[in-house]
Amino acid sequence: MTDQRVRIVVGVDDDIRIREAIESLVGSAGFTSFVFSSAEEFLQSGKLLEACCLITDVRLAGIDGLELQRRVRHDLPQFPVIFISGHHDDEVRRKALDGGALAFMYKPFDPSALLAAVYEAMSDCS
Repeated sequence: MTDQRVRIVVGVDDDIRIREAIESLVGSAGFTSFVFSSAEEFLQSGKLLEACCLITDVRLAGIDGLELQRRVRHDLPQFPVIFISGHHDDEVRRKALDGGALAFMYKPFDPSALLAAVYEAMSDCS
């Protein structure tokens, strides 16, 4: 069986500008991206098993980023999750990192730092 989870990044954010920025950034690095406006939309899409990495906001309507991380890592314990947040909250950051997040960045994020985290996630994706 061939692993289809190569070079695909999923972005989840309720802000279309952030979704577009993720698409543009990962596309410029040669990765394919799928972006969603909610965790529910992503979870229902079936794209998790195709993806190699998830970039998500913390604060989302409905299922929030921390719950999304928990659900994703329940099914795929080593799945890389990168958080981006517009809200400086040390407790949320700690929970995300304790939950296994690869990185936690604040908006506006540094594109080179986000891309470095994506490259790190891709290095573990086979």
